[in-house]
Amino acid sequence: MDRTLQTAFPHVYCELDFTNPLELSVATILSAQCTDVRVNLTTPALFRRYRTAADYAAADRAELEEMVRPTGFYRNKANSLIGLGQALVERFDGEVPQTLPELVSLPGFGRKTANVVLGNAFGVPGITVDTHFGRLVQRWKWTAETDPVKIEQAVGELIERKNWTDLSHRVIFHGRRVCHSRKPACGVCVLAADCPSYGLGPTEKAEAAKLVKGPETDHLLKLAGL
Repeated sequence: MDRTLQTAFPHVYCELDFTNPLELSVATILSAQCTDVRVNLTTPALFRRYRTAADYAAADRAELEEMVRPTGFYRNKANSLIGLGQALVERFDGEVPQTLPELVSLPGFGRKTANVVLGNAFGVPGITVDTHFGRLVQRWKWTAETDPVKIEQAVGELIERKNWTDLSHRVIFHGRRVCHSRKPACGVCVLAADCPSYGLGPTEKAEAAKLVKGPETDHLLKLAGL
């Protein structure tokens, strides 16, 4: 199934815009309960205003809250960003650390955020268990676990470590573009032959094709014979 997904999504990447580890850390914190599209609309002004960990540490709370308001839960997120800046300045010389134990010790960081930063900013393989990833691997019967850490461990045993980051992207891409939560596009899914949950969504190709989203739509429909 992973090899098939590689055919469907030969070029995968983090859909959050960033140019350095701090920006990715901030964007990932903002992405909680928010779409990447909305985060990417919010971060350009934010990144111009706050360029270093020290900038976040010294941020005016009201101003920062207003800037991140469009991403939702803006008070909690502003608290996390200020706390992140302070922790980086106090403990890591203002730089984002490169190990999982250090990252998860930071305000606003859990294992998901840490693995996003490790995999995409530092090239350290990690499995990102977001809502799409957890939903799909259960739908595919890769694991019956529901706890994100246990899902991460179970899937990690199935896939070579060097492929973990790209696997995460491929599964998340597939969840966003084809295997939707309420109505998956089963009829045009490249995994149809191997998926134990085939039929949850429409199996007629023309109907299923209308559900496919994203920039790879033409490629995905071509693979489905359309």
